[in-house]
Amino acid sequence: MSVAIVTGAGSGIGRAIALRLAGDGYKVVVNDFNFEAAQAVANEIGAAAYPVQGDVSDEQDVARMVETCVAQFGQPTHLINNAGHIHQARFTDMKVSDFDRMIAVHLRGVFLCTHAVLPGMLERNKGVIVNMASQLGQIGGVELVHYSAAKAGIIGMTKSLAREVSDKGVRVNAVAPGPINTPLVRALSQDWQDAKAAELPLGRFGEPDEVAGAVAFLCSNDAALFVGQTLSPNSGDVML
Repeated sequence: MSVAIVTGAGSGIGRAIALRLAGDGYKVVVNDFNFEAAQAVANEIGAAAYPVQGDVSDEQDVARMVETCVAQFGQPTHLINNAGHIHQARFTDMKVSDFDRMIAVHLRGVFLCTHAVLPGMLERNKGVIVNMASQLGQIGGVELVHYSAAKAGIIGMTKSLAREVSDKGVRVNAVAPGPINTPLVRALSQDWQDAKAAELPLGRFGEPDEVAGAVAFLCSNDAALFVGQTLSPNSGDVML
């Protein structure tokens, strides 16, 4: 049985991932900072899902999330580190607290969640971890220095951890979406959104389901040769 923890699954890309994996036969722990949002998604899925409130930057919350997963469905076989946070500001206007929160949710969150599930995966010689990065971690973003830095860190963490654990049966990869029609992106200024849309060769932002498809692929056996990779459903914003 495949059991996935999806963080930040109360809306947007996380919700789409939770729904997609459940449709593919996974049991899904739906995590979100907002319990009502997590519960709503779990209710959409039904008996194959269980909601857990928690802040991924809080070590105790993460431990409780994993314990709940084990109690409800068993050991997690898949971890989707998707939880995100957005804040827009010029670098000179950015507060230390703005930077710290961005790093805490994205980079510390990926570290804590992975640190909590990885020992069990290594013990079983099997597991899949997919980290949600961003194309801005590859090319940078105006008024999003802290966000871009956090996402670049996730890509680096993905590659490094993959080198450590791939030969032990655990596959670690990342997905770096471009701008997607989610509440997170819609929280950015309209000027930013208009300028970014004009840059995209595809001419449009992506949809959450289109990112969920990339995650589902990396979770599947079809991705057996994908190790430390970053898939890029980004409307052509970055071409590698």
